[in-house]
Amino acid sequence: MSKADQGRREERRQRAIQRRRHRMKVGAAAALGGAVILGSAGAAASSDKDLRATAGIQLASLTLPIFNETDAAAEQPAEAAPSDSASPSATGDAPAGEAAVPAPEPAESTPDAAAVAAAEAAAAAAEQAAAQLAAEQAAAAAAEEAAAAEAARIAAASVPVDDPAGAKAYAATALGGHGWGASEMACLDTLWTKESEWLTSATNASSGAYGIPQALPGTKLATAGGDWQTNYKTQVNWGLTYIESRYGSPCSALNFHYANNWY
Repeated sequence: MSKADQGRREERRQRAIQRRRHRMKVGAAAALGGAVILGSAGAAASSDKDLRATAGIQLASLTLPIFNETDAAAEQPAEAAPSDSASPSATGDAPAGEAAVPAPEPAESTPDAAAVAAAEAAAAAAEQAAAQLAAEQAAAAAAEEAAAAEAARIAAASVPVDDPAGAKAYAATALGGHGWGASEMACLDTLWTKESEWLTSATNASSGAYGIPQALPGTKLATAGGDWQTNYKTQVNWGLTYIESRYGSPCSALNFHYANNWY
């Protein structure tokens, strides 16, 4: 029996004792009053024997039951005995004869749905940011490679390609575009060998003439192409156009050069 049940039982027993004592006091008062009445009646009785008989009858009728605490306890309602299958009380006391069963540990609390969703959103955002950063880094690396390749191309393009054999071969294929026969190639070869030896980078230190045809100034070659400083084809195209417009043919230009040492 738990301590709480024992306390309630004791409280009920004390209340029963108080009620018994109260009834006892009331009975004593009634008995006293009866004795007084009997005393008056005895004075009028015809004999002592009748008085004692009458008093005995009255006292017997007024006799109070003797108070017994055992009776008070008996008046209390019987308390139901705990069942063998009853679970341990709230205080944790186990039924008699049985081992105390430990209370089950509380289940682990499950994460809040909002917290889970927030964590998943944060993970997705972090993954997206990482992917974007990787893409930006890859794009930056590709841009750097492209810039390096372009710089290398420009650097290579800025270097004149001195290829006399290549320049001569190209000039031979370009004669027909100006209406000249293959015979003009011999005169052209002699003329530009005297001027520049077919070098794309040929520069006259005193006059500043530049390139295979020795254009003066060299910037005139730009009318044939932006790569006039490095590309022999651009220089050959400009020189053939110049000869056609000024002398009519390479051989006529060579004859002028023989007479004037320039053309």
